[in-house]
Amino acid sequence: MLDPLAGVGPLRFGMDVDEVRAALGGPHYGGGQVAADGKSWDMYQGTGLPCIYEQGMILVGVAVDAFAGPLVRFGEVELIGRVPSEVRAELRDLADRQGIAVGVNWSGDPEIVAWGVSMGIEPDADLSAENYPVQKDRVITSVLLVGPELAHDPYATAPVRHWCDVAGRGRNPGFWPIIPEGDRPRWEWVPLKRVGPLRFGMSPAEVAAALDGEVPSGRIGAFPFWFYGQDGVWDLHEDRFEKAGVSAHYWMVPDGVPRLAAVTAYGRTGPQVYYAEIPLAGVAPSALDAATLRHVQDNDLGLRFSPSGGLIPAEGNLILKAVRAGDATISEPTFGAQDWEM
Repeated sequence: MLDPLAGVGPLRFGMDVDEVRAALGGPHYGGGQVAADGKSWDMYQGTGLPCIYEQGMILVGVAVDAFAGPLVRFGEVELIGRVPSEVRAELRDLADRQGIAVGVNWSGDPEIVAWGVSMGIEPDADLSAENYPVQKDRVITSVLLVGPELAHDPYATAPVRHWCDVAGRGRNPGFWPIIPEGDRPRWEWVPLKRVGPLRFGMSPAEVAAALDGEVPSGRIGAFPFWFYGQDGVWDLHEDRFEKAGVSAHYWMVPDGVPRLAAVTAYGRTGPQVYYAEIPLAGVAPSALDAATLRHVQDNDLGLRFSPSGGLIPAEGNLILKAVRAGDATISEPTFGAQDWEM
């Protein structure tokens, strides 16, 4: 049960790390990070509960995973592992009855300051009879729960940013428009060489010029030693081009200039790119998996899995992930140069 702004289940905001471990039954450590400013997060193996700490290892937030985390209830509303629109409607109804405002967080999901609740989603998946991951064509709910210090805008606070930094992703207004297939430009993919007008090895300036001079709407990068509080040259990792519907991913080379290493075509709004006449962007993951499997079997080709579980041909360097379209998911391809990894 959620106790708004105070805790969830056996966890109370304000506990120190030893009290958290005792409350969770002392599970084995499953990962985490401590930053130079003392903010940190800790994962307890098998719980699906990243625990977020303020300086001094004081608990200020708990994230509940859609798959591995416990079921969390608030009032009559079950928060975890459900269809997002159903949870949104139930939370709004409960908030209206209590006279409480419901906002929208960075992902377009409900955020209720008075309860310290910020909803999230994860693509749903299952295991096949052969025990490999199978993508489903939908998303299910997860949640971030915080104490009063972070409740106003949790994802803008330092402790939460150390766990999940969404600054470069842009805010979603709460709807997910999809450009129809017939209205998308068609780009050619030459594996390991180029995607549409974007050739691997281009500089950021050359990428922007190839996209008709579009200015990036967002940039993601990092100082290589920020975690330790040390200085360094800021590395550009990604440029987002909303009009073109693509992201350009870079790697650093010896001359110090970022070079194009991969291109993501946005599933909802990006260009359409084909592989063996199979459309790769904006398609239901299950339909794309089936079409890819048929092509591979018919042509006696190799097969690999994307990190998200999508089926991909062995040739080239292609990664497919499922992105949100409301309660559903659609495909979003990333095309990489030789040896590039997401």
